[in-house]
Amino acid sequence: MAELTIVHPPETAFGEEIEIPAAVRTIAAGRPLTPVWRNVVGGLTYRIGSEYFVKFAPASTDLPLAQEAERLRWAARYVRVPEVVASGSDETGVWLQTRAINGWSAVDGRWRPDPATAVTAIAEGLRELHTRVPVEECPFDWSVERRLAKSPRDLGDAHPQHRDLDIDVAWERATSPPPIDRLVVCHGDACAPNTLLGEDGRYLAHVDLAALGVADRWADLAIGSWSLSWNFGAGWEDLFFRAYGIDPDPERIAYYRLLWDLGS
Repeated sequence: MAELTIVHPPETAFGEEIEIPAAVRTIAAGRPLTPVWRNVVGGLTYRIGSEYFVKFAPASTDLPLAQEAERLRWAARYVRVPEVVASGSDETGVWLQTRAINGWSAVDGRWRPDPATAVTAIAEGLRELHTRVPVEECPFDWSVERRLAKSPRDLGDAHPQHRDLDIDVAWERATSPPPIDRLVVCHGDACAPNTLLGEDGRYLAHVDLAALGVADRWADLAIGSWSLSWNFGAGWEDLFFRAYGIDPDPERIAYYRLLWDLGS
């Protein structure tokens, strides 16, 4: 992977002037810095030249970049993910530097005229992750029990289909999960932007793996399919499930979408 560089960064930048963190300047060492992404809690992503990316989480946030670095290093044995170059922290925050991969996000404008290509790649990428990464060797847990233990029990930022649900009712449903279908190593954030496609439009790599861990495959499939409507509009779920090679399971889909909205 060392020779790969990404030449097609995501199209969304910060949208406002933000001071570059000192740690990021140090890592860049005079190389050009391009702002790529700012998330809702203040985490920043920059491209360094054409060879690297660096994520920075201010100390005021709880973004799990150290956790992500650990998971990336482990997952790289089995599937293509960004290579960790360096990670660290100081009193200002935490950072993660990775080597770039030559590909496009599944939600890049390149695929907007042809969302079927992106949807197929997302599904095939998840299938590869779920089949190639050995469950018995994975030291990370993304089980329902672990997620419920960390849940804030809040639906304030939930999807409209859950936002008006009584929290006690929601919690009762969440604490009564369906039987496990198949344990796999899940991505943990299988939303469409976290799959990279190659020049040929096929699945290339996974990114943003801070929550990677063992769970029922429907924990990924429910969210991966749900995110398609957010990025490509309605009507793509059938293709997603066909490309993955599975029939939709309404009960498990509904359960894992509610669990997601409960913030766990």
